[in-house]
Amino acid sequence: MEDGTQHLGHCMVDMKELSANPEGLTAAGVILTPKLPQVEFSLACNDLVASGRDRKPNALVQVAVIDPHKQHLVSHACTEIVEANKDPLFLTGVTFPSEYPASPETLVKLSVYDAKDKSQESSTFLGSATFSVGDLLRAKDERLTLSIRSSDGVCAAGTVVVSRLKMGEMEEVDIDHITTDIPSHKCPVVCESASHACIDRENNPLTGPVFKNPVCKVYRFQTVDSKWMLVREQMEECTLSFSIPKQLLSLYIQEDMSRVQDLRELGELSPHWDNLRKEVMTRYGGIINSYQETLAELDKITGRSFKPSCCKAQKSLEFIPINLHTQRMRVTCPRKTDAFYDIVTVGAPAAHFQGFKCGGLQRLLSRYEAEKKSFSTAYQCIYYSPEHTAKAQEVLSTVSLLQPLITSLADQLLQAAQEHSSPGLRDALKNLSDKTEQFVHTLKDELVKSALLALHAARPGYVSKNQKQTPVQGGQHQGHIHQGSDQNQSPVQGLPGHSPATSVTESTAVCNNVDGSQTTTRDGGPKHQDSIPHHKEYDEEEWDRVWANVAKCLNCVIAMVDKLQEEDNSRQEPVPEQQLADVITSHNPGDWREQLRPPVTRLKECVMEVVEKAKRAMTFVLLQEAACSIPQGFFLQQRRDVVFSQALAALACGFVMRLYAGMQDKGFLRQLHLVGLVAQFESLLSTYSEEIGMLEDMEVGISDLQRVVFQITEAKTDDLSDLQPLVCGRRDHFTVEVPLPRLVFQTLPEEIKGGKPLRVFPVLFNVGINEQQTIAERFGDISLQERINQRNFEMLEAYYKSLSEKVPLECLPCFQTQTDIKELLETLGQNVVTKKKKNVEILWIAGTICRRLNGIRFTSCKSAKDRTSMSVTLEQCALLRDEHQLSKDFFIRALDCMRSRLTQGDIGQWEDPEAGAVTENKPASRHFYPIALLLVSSHLLVVWLILSLVFLLAKYQ
Repeated sequence: MEDGTQHLGHCMVDMKELSANPEGLTAAGVILTPKLPQVEFSLACNDLVASGRDRKPNALVQVAVIDPHKQHLVSHACTEIVEANKDPLFLTGVTFPSEYPASPETLVKLSVYDAKDKSQESSTFLGSATFSVGDLLRAKDERLTLSIRSSDGVCAAGTVVVSRLKMGEMEEVDIDHITTDIPSHKCPVVCESASHACIDRENNPLTGPVFKNPVCKVYRFQTVDSKWMLVREQMEECTLSFSIPKQLLSLYIQEDMSRVQDLRELGELSPHWDNLRKEVMTRYGGIINSYQETLAELDKITGRSFKPSCCKAQKSLEFIPINLHTQRMRVTCPRKTDAFYDIVTVGAPAAHFQGFKCGGLQRLLSRYEAEKKSFSTAYQCIYYSPEHTAKAQEVLSTVSLLQPLITSLADQLLQAAQEHSSPGLRDALKNLSDKTEQFVHTLKDELVKSALLALHAARPGYVSKNQKQTPVQGGQHQGHIHQGSDQNQSPVQGLPGHSPATSVTESTAVCNNVDGSQTTTRDGGPKHQDSIPHHKEYDEEEWDRVWANVAKCLNCVIAMVDKLQEEDNSRQEPVPEQQLADVITSHNPGDWREQLRPPVTRLKECVMEVVEKAKRAMTFVLLQEAACSIPQGFFLQQRRDVVFSQALAALACGFVMRLYAGMQDKGFLRQLHLVGLVAQFESLLSTYSEEIGMLEDMEVGISDLQRVVFQITEAKTDDLSDLQPLVCGRRDHFTVEVPLPRLVFQTLPEEIKGGKPLRVFPVLFNVGINEQQTIAERFGDISLQERINQRNFEMLEAYYKSLSEKVPLECLPCFQTQTDIKELLETLGQNVVTKKKKNVEILWIAGTICRRLNGIRFTSCKSAKDRTSMSVTLEQCALLRDEHQLSKDFFIRALDCMRSRLTQGDIGQWEDPEAGAVTENKPASRHFYPIALLLVSSHLLVVWLILSLVFLLAKYQ
């Protein structure tokens, strides 16, 4: 049967034919209020005749749409099952979003069934009724009563009442008929919404480029005070499912190609090191080719914006997250402001194509680090710890960013001198000083010095102190180099600082001697030779001199600026007119620039020389890391890239969704730039079999998100293509830029508009809930889950401490439940250390804390289907109960409504580009039972009994 939701994503409707244009639409409304469905109606039946005369029917209604031109029947919606009631009132309504190709002539067919059981596998057709959308809109009170005709069109099986749901109205209704057999022709309709504005998503630039193909459901539930609330679920796909991984692949390729180029530019190496370099470059080439092929395959894919679970092990899609969707529940209650609850659902970030036979990333990385020292001995290379490797990557990244920035600031300083602007000169000098000091501080590390020594030893014809007469290959001096890299070197002497008492003459003397002992010649050939002659003994103090010269040059620039400003101040004093004329004639504005040019030029040259030496040194460190890790390290890097790509796509989706929802919340924006947001990932994976490997992958992938920051930028134009988030950076640090339209961007705080990096604090909590977790808790090991929960609880606690110190708690959202966040954290901490099976309280409390902290909520399981949907629906009903006074008598019914035919139900179909076949996909079928009932199936119970018996027999033998 064709899924109606597939039709939603490809068509639009001009709703002017259905209703008047909404009034009161403001810029704030565009940002905060999602598009509301234009036509919604509820259903009720009266006097149904069951297939068996001795019983009352279990009624449900299937809704289909008939295209008036093509006469094509498309399944659109389905109500829940109301058991044993001949006058059922259905809580699940029907909605036609503005994208749906409806018109007043569109025909709607209602088919009524008597379901023998909840599986709907055995049901009896009772009859059907048909009406047009125009009939409903023209009817009195917008309500239709239709006869249900059997298949032969003769017998009447009862009547069906169709009532349009409208915002802003409340009807007096008697609700007793919901639990009795008394029919009612009045349908409850919710009202008094704080916002009546309806939004056309296609005209909303803030959501168009990111979210698409919405699937909507509408429900009405009773509150404890016998009122009615209207609940809408809206699920959407996210274009970032593909765009973020594709951008990451391009950045990975660019970074690895740059690494290969850096290796080439190391210059001439001894045969041993040169062979290692060639092997490492070959490995990088393999990764580059693989990523280029994957990127080419992704570029061919068009259509849907998510990857279904049936494709999770497909190589060409391994960087794409599984079933990434956003879901928003909007609640409208009488005399209350509408409330929104957002959640992102996604399959656990994991390398399914590579498999989990040897475990996941956390286990593989631990094993790899333990074995890497033996690899370094086998390959005769230097072992560097993970901290050293990370430091080398940080140095490379930082100097590559700071060097062009220092050059640009130096040019700005000269421009200010050209304009003879004292304020401009001071500002430019301050910025130049700050960045140069940051540059010097980055290089104040013994790793650079020891790496330069190791690189010198790897040159052909290297002569050590002990063997000056015998040239030895660098590989034969592994012991010497290894000791040099591990021993504590003498600390680098403090850099000369600028003192106001320093005379201009002394500073000038220092500047003139800066380059006296340096060699700055660089050849332009393909191999850059080191500046140290190979036949000479390496001067270990040279790096200290080269590095310190940057600070000396900066002091020279500062001294010269001070001199120029002192002269300018002296000219400001009152002098006779003739003397003033002589001063003006002898000092024109160009003099400042000419006097500053020599020290500024020397500063730029010193910075360039330091960058070249540091870059070669750190590249050599990374060469050792790569050589020691052949081939395992490259496989692990690929696996980590895959997992991180999936995790970042989900995080970017959640960040954009949360940003759009909070654009008018000043407290949220203040929290965003002062502290950042917490991103809480809820995982339902078991600690059994392959899912252990998935959880180990997910742990590392979520942890790696700490290397990500966000920036809000002003879009070049308001075109949707210019509003797509962009990723830049390299593996050790990524920035996601989120462009906003100009008018919206101007409303942001100055800190955010100024490009301040916005941090996200990812935390992961896992509690397995399926039958496999029961086996793990009975016979296996759950220490991985316990460690993850404990570690991330500490991170969440640290985030709250930082937040409470920097942001007033009044900035946080208000909830009906007034439990203090500190109390919630204490309860979470107790649950984390408590030995309790399937302790879902951990997830409940963590999710509550996340919402109270303005955070981003994620829910994951293996494929973001069954367990994820069960968790989402249970959380939504709990929110309705705790925050909107959902009647306890309606809790189970509301749960059944959401789980029977859900927003995350049949999402549609996915076309396999390789097989050319269409495969059905159900990202989140919601035929579930509550967590308390989700224990074990009967066949697994038999397995457990057998295993228990074997265990007891083995114990007493």
